[in-house]
Amino acid sequence: MLAKVFNDDYQTLGKSKQKTQGARGSEAGLTRMESVIEEALADASVDSSHIAGIGVGCPGPINPETGTLVEAPNLGWRNVHIEDAIGETFNCRAVICNDVDAGVYAEYEEGAARDARCAVGIFPGTGIGAGAVINGRMVQGASLSCMELGHIPLFPETSGHGEDGSTLEKECSRLKIATEAARAAYHGLAPNLLNSCGTDISKITSGKLAAAIEDGDEEIEHIVRRAASILGCGVATVVHLMAPDVIVLGGGLVEAMPDIYLDTVRQATMDRVLDTYKDGFRIVAADLEDDAGVLGAAAWARKVIEG
Repeated sequence: MLAKVFNDDYQTLGKSKQKTQGARGSEAGLTRMESVIEEALADASVDSSHIAGIGVGCPGPINPETGTLVEAPNLGWRNVHIEDAIGETFNCRAVICNDVDAGVYAEYEEGAARDARCAVGIFPGTGIGAGAVINGRMVQGASLSCMELGHIPLFPETSGHGEDGSTLEKECSRLKIATEAARAAYHGLAPNLLNSCGTDISKITSGKLAAAIEDGDEEIEHIVRRAASILGCGVATVVHLMAPDVIVLGGGLVEAMPDIYLDTVRQATMDRVLDTYKDGFRIVAADLEDDAGVLGAAAWARKVIEG
């Protein structure tokens, strides 16, 4: 968990970071959240009475109407009334949003999508996170956060229950890339990766993949480009649905190999969009990296509070 205290110009006045590990269950999680906020305030030498509002970016779907985190399976949280709990503790308005939405909103306010009318952010990682901002408003459903781009079906399932079908996330997440890379290393097709990581998926980071490509592992480059091409199919779908003027790609894969990854996504997208749309958008790398989530949560809270 990362907490930052910002002034009106989004300059950082103080910060604190604690491990999420050990915060399983909503009661322990809320206690940890309150603790990290208190530490950030102390670091900034700011009294809680001076807080204009608190923004909270949460993993998983949220209900923006009730201020509730609907579910965070990895944390064991379900139906947690975060806005009420945090707001009561610090005697101010708290506003929650999905953490990916927060990152996209930050890029809209202060990063690569500044001045866009319609901005979409896509963050390939363990899964595929996405969010959108249109005319200064975060795109949210009536009772749930949305833009679950990673769950777009690609190939039909065979069971009829959605269990065997492939999705964008299953085909082009970093986890999929690492799995395919480990298989290539095992079969002797990626000697540099094998030397640096073995076949342990947990060790195959975006940086290790980039280094293996640079050292000559052509099969790893092929795996990465295939995943980026499939993501381009998803981007083309977004273009046809929303006609964004900016699409921001972020996350470790983009940061580690911007040329390979971005160029491949761009080409795959352009190969699939209708001619009418081809001159109407650009695909860019995210600017804000680790600061995006906290900055975006703060900026969105300010937007909601000030109206």
